[in-house]
Amino acid sequence: NFNYPSNKFEIIIGDDSNNKNVSRKIDKFANQHPNKIKVTRRGLNVGFKAGNLNHMIKYSKGEIIIIFDSDFIPGKNFLEAIVKPFINDKKVGCVQARWGFINPNQNLVTILASSTILFYHRIVAPLNKRFNVPLLFGSGMAIRKKNIEKLGGWQEWSLTEDVEFALKSLRNGYKTIYLDDLVVKGEVPFTVKDLKKQQKKWAYGTFNAFIDHWRGIIFGNFSINQKICIITTLLGYFSTLFLALFIIFGLVSFWTGNPEPFNIQRFLSESIRSIAISSGFLISSIIALKMENCGKNIGKLIVSCFSVGFVVTLGICQGLINSIIGKRMNWDMIQKKGNNLKK
Repeated sequence: NFNYPSNKFEIIIGDDSNNKNVSRKIDKFANQHPNKIKVTRRGLNVGFKAGNLNHMIKYSKGEIIIIFDSDFIPGKNFLEAIVKPFINDKKVGCVQARWGFINPNQNLVTILASSTILFYHRIVAPLNKRFNVPLLFGSGMAIRKKNIEKLGGWQEWSLTEDVEFALKSLRNGYKTIYLDDLVVKGEVPFTVKDLKKQQKKWAYGTFNAFIDHWRGIIFGNFSINQKICIITTLLGYFSTLFLALFIIFGLVSFWTGNPEPFNIQRFLSESIRSIAISSGFLISSIIALKMENCGKNIGKLIVSCFSVGFVVTLGICQGLINSIIGKRMNWDMIQKKGNNLKK
């Protein structure tokens, strides 16, 4: 249903599922559009999503590769809008759209999940855009095919192949455009277990991308402001690790310290200080919600941060520690609401 010439684009579905029922549904859908949709399969999920993308590109004919995860729904004008920057500037290598959400108000988990992404898209990504170092998010993004081939494709076995490719593209002098006025909606996890998995994976993959590219960032052809912007973005998850350590050491100190008479003034001041130190993300997310005209969710976000947030924090810390010690992580499937729909 795109408002785009039908002879100017093709759709390729990379089916990496080991679920025969899912594959049957994909084939049924493709057979309904025999001249428009191709289905590619590899047999094994080698290289994770990056391996699938590298396999799919062999079957593509277009000059611009536009990538969507299966839970994203682009609007009718999406193709025209995301392709336009490539036409206007031959130096543009990548274009990324802003993410929206299909199910932000489903429960406390989706409120936290969508607010986390909203914080990035409303606050972090615009800063990256201002300093001309936007990153890619893995879905709702477009890349010149010849650039993908020149840069050796996506890094297989990476859990955040989008971030890794974005860094590789920037280091090689290609422009990346972030379109904050073009929104593509996708699902967010709705269970605590799956949100923890998602954030654990992103924390692990983002820090791994930093490890792979830190020399090129620090010693590469970037301005000081650009270097600071890229590094703070890639290391942002460490604020969660530091927060967890702050809480742990505080509790240890409380239980092992010398007993003292209860001092209400000291208790209040220490509590306020701890909340202030630990509320940077929460305050930023509240600002992002306001920018998105979703102020009605602020109360639920606060409840979610101080309940679901503790479990998610554990997942982020696990991801970072695994990356630091070089422990390999697997690609975990994340349950989405669309998985349960019967068609």
